[in-house]
Amino acid sequence: MFRSPSGIDQNVILTGYIGPGQLPVARGVAERLKMPFVDFAQRFEERADMPAEEMRALYGDSRTKALESELVDEIALFRGTVIHISGQILLHGDHYAALQSTGPVICLVASIDAVLQRLHLALGARYHNPRERSLAIGTLHREWAVRSQPGICEIDTSAMDEPAIIEAVASTWRNLTGVIDWRP
Repeated sequence: MFRSPSGIDQNVILTGYIGPGQLPVARGVAERLKMPFVDFAQRFEERADMPAEEMRALYGDSRTKALESELVDEIALFRGTVIHISGQILLHGDHYAALQSTGPVICLVASIDAVLQRLHLALGARYHNPRERSLAIGTLHREWAVRSQPGICEIDTSAMDEPAIIEAVASTWRNLTGVIDWRP
């Protein structure tokens, strides 16, 4: 279990894949805990002036991973922050260890059925395209590879709506860090 004498300074490292709508959940957690929010993908795009996929296509894997490492090193200096980051990024090099040292890593998971249902609601008619579903399942498998890391905390969101997921993450973080909810 993750404990620190200064629990309020601990980050929430949020990863995993529950289907569309994960970014609003991460922002909701930051709002609920009254903490700053950092989205790794957004920060990457701002720094590179392009999405990661485009940078990888133009400059290759090594340059993309170098920028990812630079950003992880920078983000590891943050305290008391909700950090939303891909499980795939966490698995590169020592990224997981660097961020885990700043706070608990919470991986959101959901059953395949729940992910597909959320995907159906988000995609509408595009859901019936096997390629769209295949891409989502591929992303799911890549994101969930981080689940094998030691010390990761999983929250099954299969039967939860967005407010319940936000509350579950906030409650889990408080339990892991020893921070009590002092608000009425």
